[in-house]
Parts: sequence; C-alpha cells; structure tokens
Amino acid sequence: MNDETAGGVHWSFWAIGAVALLWNVMGCMNFFSQMNAEAVAGMPESYRAMVESRPAWATGAFAVAVFGGALGALLLLLSKSAAYYVFIASLLGAFAAQIPFLGMSGFPTEALIGGLMQLVVGAFLVWYAKWAERKRWVG
Repeated sequence: MNDETAGGVHWSFWAIGAVALLWNVMGCMNFFSQMNAEAVAGMPESYRAMVESRPAWATGAFAVAVFGGALGALLLLLSKSAAYYVFIASLLGAFAAQIPFLGMSGFPTEALIGGLMQLVVGAFLVWYAKWAERKRWVG
C-alpha cells in the first residue's frame, strides 16, 4: 500500500492543512482574548502595554492575519486554489501587525518569537498552497 489516497493526494496534505487550521484558530482565540478588557487586564505588564499601545490599523492587520489564515487553511482543506491568495493576505497582515513593535523597549522575548513564528508559518503556507496547486492537489 502506498502513502497516497485514491485521489492522489499525499496524506501530508491533510496533516498540514489540519495543523494550519488549528494554528490559525488558536490565533483567532488569541485575537479575541486581546479584544477582551478583562483578559488584557490579567496579562503581564509588558503584554498589556503591547496590546494597549497597538494602533487600530495594526489590530486590523492582526485580524487579517489570523482570520485570513484560518480561512486559507479551510480553503486549502477544501482543495480551493483561492487558499494561496488568502494566505498571501494573511502573511501581509502578520507582517503589518508586527510593525508597531519594532524597536519597542521592553518587548517580551516570547512575543518576538511568536511574531517571527507567525511570519515563518505564514510564508510556509503561501509556498505550500502554491506547491499543492502545482501538484494538482488544489484546483
């Protein structure tokens, strides 16, 4: 038995799509927690300062990043080629959401690592969606 399904889609396509969806749903949950004043009040001071000082356009970019990523992952799992373009929008949103924090003093290391992970995962998903399209797993 080979490691492909009857339709010719490798099992890893489904695994990557599911992990991408889970990653981005967790990002959506993070977004909602940052929009909740009680949750923000319970955050460490450095995180609270980041959330409270973020401009509205960066909050919008954060929303595009996480909700776009979740939609892109769903579209990928549905084998829709639009996933590629939605992942591009998500990556651009993730990049824009990081701009206000460049050079910020007291920036938590964990937040820096999280922001870099967003960009790396976002870039991977853009590449993977295009690669899956070339493999004809997405149409």
